[in-house]
Amino acid sequence: MLNLQKTFKNQSGQISQKLLILLVLIITALLAVAIYFFGQNKSKPETDEHGSHEESGEHAHTDTDQEHQADGAKHQEAEGSHDQTLEQSQAIALTAKQMTEQGIQLAKAELGEVLQVSAYPAKLVVNTDRQAHVSPSFAGHVESVNVELGQQVQKGQILATLLVPDLVDQQSNLHIVQSNLNLARQDYERERQLWSQGISAKQDYQRAYNAYQQAQIQVQANKSRLSAFGASAGSNGRFILKAPISGIISKKDLVVGENVQLADQLFIIDQLDQLWLEFIVPNANFASIAPNQQIEFKSLQTGNTFKAQIQSLNSEADAQTGRLQVRAKVLSNASELRPNLMVNVQLKQNSSTQALRILKSAVQKIEGQDVVFVATEHDQKIEFKAQPIVIGQVSGDGQWVEVQSGLKQAQQYVAQGSFLLKSELEKGEASHEH
Repeated sequence: MLNLQKTFKNQSGQISQKLLILLVLIITALLAVAIYFFGQNKSKPETDEHGSHEESGEHAHTDTDQEHQADGAKHQEAEGSHDQTLEQSQAIALTAKQMTEQGIQLAKAELGEVLQVSAYPAKLVVNTDRQAHVSPSFAGHVESVNVELGQQVQKGQILATLLVPDLVDQQSNLHIVQSNLNLARQDYERERQLWSQGISAKQDYQRAYNAYQQAQIQVQANKSRLSAFGASAGSNGRFILKAPISGIISKKDLVVGENVQLADQLFIIDQLDQLWLEFIVPNANFASIAPNQQIEFKSLQTGNTFKAQIQSLNSEADAQTGRLQVRAKVLSNASELRPNLMVNVQLKQNSSTQALRILKSAVQKIEGQDVVFVATEHDQKIEFKAQPIVIGQVSGDGQWVEVQSGLKQAQQYVAQGSFLLKSELEKGEASHEH
């Protein structure tokens, strides 16, 4: 019995020792495996760093292309999203009363001309058909000047007075011939009475009658000469210059005390109620003008627009420049229009083509796109929705714009008040985002 227990104990001790050694080996192996994998994970980023340079050298171009393709796709999606956003935007519904209160007015897209306007520099000049040059009929000495430069004068108003020596002589001659006429008349009447009484011979009577007739002729000739020069018999050698027309003194070339000569231009009087407009048109636009055609011109100082009528065209264009000189008669009468004022002539180009057009005031910009608000009736209300359009040419007067796509003929749109609808639409989108 004792031997069996000893034997079992010895076997048990041996078994426990073997198990203990085995457990130690297993634990050691597990630790070694764990340390190996931990070392692999720690060294992997370094390997990736070195390897990534090589891989990037092989695949950099491919990755860049993929990025560009991705960016392009995103850009196309962004562009398409604008249209989708406008198409998906909520409609704004208003009653007829609300439209009236907001000043919203509708119109229909229509076919019509979108006339282009060409602008040319022009100059206002004096209408020489409504101008007067005042010159003396005698050489003389300036005794007085009665008007100033720029003064408005009336027809017949005294401009200046000249003391004229020649006029003194002519008036003296008139006095002499008038005295001779009185003597010839007295002699004629005496001889007529004597002849009627049979006292005097008929030839004496005839001689007196002829002398009387010649004296009358001399007096009349002297008076006519003075009258032709604008002088009178009782002016005492003074010649009075008078305004031949009503207008403005645009030139005054005399002062008191100086001597003036025959035919010197002392005054120029202009009637500024009707000026001329002169400009030059290039050869390519000859067809856009014609005699009696009405045109418009704009002041460069104030921006105001005025009307004129083509009066004359040169018979041929300038040989060197190929340009045509045009003169027009200004129809507008405004105080700001003065000679030598520079303006811009606006000529509408002839066009026979019809295009779908709308009022330019209807076009608004939303998210970088041109839109109009189209109107449809729904449940006793008018719904307005932003419709993207593609616009073309704009008329020269800025009133019309061509619609190349996005609208149909006779389709209703907001002609006035579209800015209010745009504001309401943007308010709704902002509140929706929040």
